[in-house]
Amino acid sequence: MAPNPDSAHIAVVIPCYRVRAHLAGVLERVGPWARTIVCVDDACPEESGKVAEEKAAIDERIVVVHRAENGGVGAAMVTGYLEALDRGATVLVKVDGDGQMDPRLAPALVQPILDGEADYVKGNRFFSPQTVAGMPWVRLLGNAGLSFMSKLSSGYWDLFDPTNGFTALHGDVARALPLDRVHPRYFFESDLLFRLGVLRAKVVELPLAAVYGEEQSNLSVTNALLTFPWLHLRNLTKRIGYNYVLRNVSVGSLYLGVGGALTGFGMAFGALMWARGALEGDPATAGTVMLAALPVLLGFQFLVSFLNHDIASVPTVPLHPRLSRVQVLSARE
Repeated sequence: MAPNPDSAHIAVVIPCYRVRAHLAGVLERVGPWARTIVCVDDACPEESGKVAEEKAAIDERIVVVHRAENGGVGAAMVTGYLEALDRGATVLVKVDGDGQMDPRLAPALVQPILDGEADYVKGNRFFSPQTVAGMPWVRLLGNAGLSFMSKLSSGYWDLFDPTNGFTALHGDVARALPLDRVHPRYFFESDLLFRLGVLRAKVVELPLAAVYGEEQSNLSVTNALLTFPWLHLRNLTKRIGYNYVLRNVSVGSLYLGVGGALTGFGMAFGALMWARGALEGDPATAGTVMLAALPVLLGFQFLVSFLNHDIASVPTVPLHPRLSRVQVLSARE
């Protein structure tokens, strides 16, 4: 069932960069459920924004925003989000302009948000065995690795396909996000998940297949392999600091602190004893080996307990109803 455009202001945001050949078809498939369509021309060398302007002449829902400099898909999305929020949007839907995402499937993404079941909904291209069977094994392997890193950095252990850009976001949650700090380029989706995790927003995943044609992706696989792991590591460090030290101290903090201390001590002591024995030609005794191994084993158990605690802590309660109540109270004051 399609969302009722009269009950919610749904805005579609389309980042436009080298999509001149596909953009018109994408815009034509956006149904009447969308009240606003924001096309962001990210200093496109093909001037994709002109295609959107031609469509805007016959569809008053279309708004075209031109960026003076190319900032990347993340920067374009933030520009589009802010424009849509300024126009009163309650749900923000991201649709790429290259035609790989069918806008007619967007109502399925929006409905869980309108039903109060989720704050953020994303597609999963790897849910169906039939879809997966047709993908190259290199792509499957790469996505599995990226998904695991995203689970670590975001805390959403139940999600897969983190780079899927077919998403819907509640407007109140978008306002609570530090949009000016979200990664401006292709790490945008993964970074957004990390920041949603810090807010404790509920994320739901739906199986939606992508449509692959002759379009060329602007994402460099080599660049992703070189940069994404470090960005995930940065976000993992921030998430642990925010959720287990600064904002809350829980049993998970105890598991992590004790586990890290024991493991670090055991490894450092073992390395020191090994180096000393190698220099002096005196092998370590069984007691010395046990003194090094036991803290490592105990520390590993504590770290596994922390991992179990973290997995069990995936947000299950939507955030936006609470944010809406706060805004109502603030307005009354």
